[in-house]
Amino acid sequence: MSKDARVKRGAVAAIAAAAAITLVAGCAGGSTGSSSGGSSAGGEVTLEFAQWWEPELPAGSLRKLMDQFESENPGIKVNLLSGPYASTKEQVVAGAAAGTMSDVVGLDGAWISDFAKQGAIADLGKLMSDAGYDQNQLTSQVKVEDTSYMLPVLNFVYPMFSNDDLLAKAGVTKAPTNRTEFSAAAKSVSALGGNTKGWVMPLSLEAPNGVQNDVMSWAWASGQSMLKDGKPDLTTPEITDTVNYVKGLWDAGAIAPGAFTMKEQDKVEEFTNGRVGMMIDSLAHITAIREKNPNLKFSISAVPSTDGFSGKRGIPYASWGIGVAENSEHKAEAWKLIQFLMSEKTNGALATTANAFPGNKDATPDFTGKDELFKTAFDVYKSGYPANEFVGLPVAEQLMRGFAEQFQRTLSGDQSVDDMLKKTQDTWKQKF
Repeated sequence: MSKDARVKRGAVAAIAAAAAITLVAGCAGGSTGSSSGGSSAGGEVTLEFAQWWEPELPAGSLRKLMDQFESENPGIKVNLLSGPYASTKEQVVAGAAAGTMSDVVGLDGAWISDFAKQGAIADLGKLMSDAGYDQNQLTSQVKVEDTSYMLPVLNFVYPMFSNDDLLAKAGVTKAPTNRTEFSAAAKSVSALGGNTKGWVMPLSLEAPNGVQNDVMSWAWASGQSMLKDGKPDLTTPEITDTVNYVKGLWDAGAIAPGAFTMKEQDKVEEFTNGRVGMMIDSLAHITAIREKNPNLKFSISAVPSTDGFSGKRGIPYASWGIGVAENSEHKAEAWKLIQFLMSEKTNGALATTANAFPGNKDATPDFTGKDELFKTAFDVYKSGYPANEFVGLPVAEQLMRGFAEQFQRTLSGDQSVDDMLKKTQDTWKQKF
């Protein structure tokens, strides 16, 4: 799944960074020194572009755009460094700590606060100003203390995905709209037996974005907030009820096993293979699901709300963000690549390919003949509002990890939900 705003994520511990540097040294295209890009003897510049987008797009589509960019910008070549989200994150975090980050990097808003404090990413405002770029065409920018570090290239909502055949087999005739209906559906699917479960929830501490996408999304779908005046407010009756609801699904055996180590791509794999009835996930994965299991019949809908809720529903979202490494020796060329991706025509084409909403406000995706699910998602999006309260928070990923640690203890029966939320709130407050 991830559509804008400011940003998040926390400091990288020195020991962890040192270990990550060793682990990822061979994954960054073999670059060394103060720049991850390079120049050939003829003066040609090669930009490294590290991202997780290529595996989630139709095969060859991102490379095709890079070929177009190269043809329009003689003397600049682009080397794509592609991998799943989790491994890309490891690579980028290690590169930030070591000063060997790729010239252009795909970014999650949760990483920006830490990267900015480290001085690892460049001031995009300056690069845009130097290039005479009109910033009014952007839907948003992600800033830390009024300095722009990330542009959302594409924005993705995270609706509920439902395996239509599994739900029908369990006697569920339509996608759940409220918590009572969802709980009943999840339990009915789980009762089918075998390896089948009603819902899947990743709670990996290594990649803890399941906290925002799969846990707090239940609160936002009902107009609830985990913040008050921009500060942690986790011990309210509403948030307590939300966490108790998720725990109730766990206690009922309606959630797929392995949640404590499961990451987002593992969740998608479970759904794609037909082992779970429902998941909350990004539209970005529609293409991959279709390709891996063409026979899977699935639909999407809004995340269920509390019973009787009639207000606008918050819709989880995430962005494919982009930025430039401070250590890059080719910042002007790197900006040219970003400007190309953010241009009206290219951005609209990329949004069309990815089933996403564009980051250029003038771009219009062409979904004629495309998957009907995107149109459904757009209706869901228009009926609610984008909600991700972790965007803009300091050390947002540390906050998610701290929540996941305490939630794992609660699900294991070691503490109550009330104790969990109090401990988590006390820990969060120290970060603000």
